[in-house]
Amino acid sequence: MPDERQHRGRHPEDDRLFAPDQWPSLRAAVADLSWLLSRDYSPPSALKIVGDRYSLEQRQRIAVARCACSDQARETRQGRRVEIIAICGQKLAIDGFNVLTTIEAALAHGVLLLARDGCIRDMASVHGTYRKVQETLPAVDLIVKSLAQWQPALCIWYLDAPVSNSGRLAAILRAAAEQAGLVWQVELVNCPDRILSETDAIAATADSVILDRCGAWINFTSHVLAEHSILGQVCNLS
Repeated sequence: MPDERQHRGRHPEDDRLFAPDQWPSLRAAVADLSWLLSRDYSPPSALKIVGDRYSLEQRQRIAVARCACSDQARETRQGRRVEIIAICGQKLAIDGFNVLTTIEAALAHGVLLLARDGCIRDMASVHGTYRKVQETLPAVDLIVKSLAQWQPALCIWYLDAPVSNSGRLAAILRAAAEQAGLVWQVELVNCPDRILSETDAIAATADSVILDRCGAWINFTSHVLAEHSILGQVCNLS
């Protein structure tokens, strides 16, 4: 069956699963999972223990996993985080799908999660196929405005080549940069995580795997959302 979604928005159950009355138990679950991770429990086993304890449904368990991290991970991530002004005149490496889909989800009033490491993450996902939605071009426009303001010397976007329609998204990004007079490179690569983990550029991502391995990074998505006042109702699980 073809994907006919027009928005990167809410799942039909999200209003119930992430209603404010669910936040205390979700917050407690994140704290408990983070405690277990800090003591080297296996992530899958720890998530099952916590999920069962709080009777969490599957999407709630995914949210808790995305927001939790060990004390060590939070400390090292924050130690390498730089502020937005640091990208002025510097090279910026952008985790393309990670950054774009969160801003799309925000514009579509999807669930946004404030994680323990200070990053904002969404509940959207790209499973082998990226589909342009109504929020795609507005999201790209917000990114253009932010980067035009802070003037990095070069922006390199990394998109997952195996994801269907990544080439079409690359064309959209290149056209937006050309129209705005920005210096962007858009690269289709097999493993953006590896490249972003090893780059000497400042990384723009909220991907926890990359954040645990990269050098300097910027909480770029959170900055864009705050700068344009589209944070909406963020589920604070930190």
